[in-house]
Amino acid sequence: MKSNKKILDVCCGSKMFWFDKNNPDVIFGDIRVESHILCDGRQLEINPDIKMDFRNIPFPDNSFKLIVFDPPHLKDLGKDTWMAKKYGVLFNTWESDIKQGFSESFRVLELNGILIFKWNEIQIKLSQVLSLIPYKPLFGHTTGKHGRTIWLCFMKMVNHDS
Repeated sequence: MKSNKKILDVCCGSKMFWFDKNNPDVIFGDIRVESHILCDGRQLEINPDIKMDFRNIPFPDNSFKLIVFDPPHLKDLGKDTWMAKKYGVLFNTWESDIKQGFSESFRVLELNGILIFKWNEIQIKLSQVLSLIPYKPLFGHTTGKHGRTIWLCFMKMVNHDS
């Protein structure tokens, strides 16, 4: 599949952090297509442009200038909890899944393209995730009420295997 869009969000969920949830330069992808009522009564829609698995991205090499990678970060969570519905749940194969997600994201990222990665350390430390991949972040920032959410910026450079 080929695209003329510049940005790919490989696991967009309900597009919570996007200011423009219909940005014409973005392909919103997710493995889920679901609708839920949250604990506070709000409607949660997970309705990506394309149903896809970040472990097997259906685009050619070097297709995007920017990749957003915000995978589920919880592994110990009941599948029917509102947190699972809102954020998704990691599979038991999460280590190989995250490694493959980075590999696929770098594959479809243009040379000198940017990957933004978001992780929350409530159950799995970022150091565990970074130990799985050969890529090194350029910089990052910790956010959130308890400082457990970390945003990292990577760039695909010539020396990256992709």
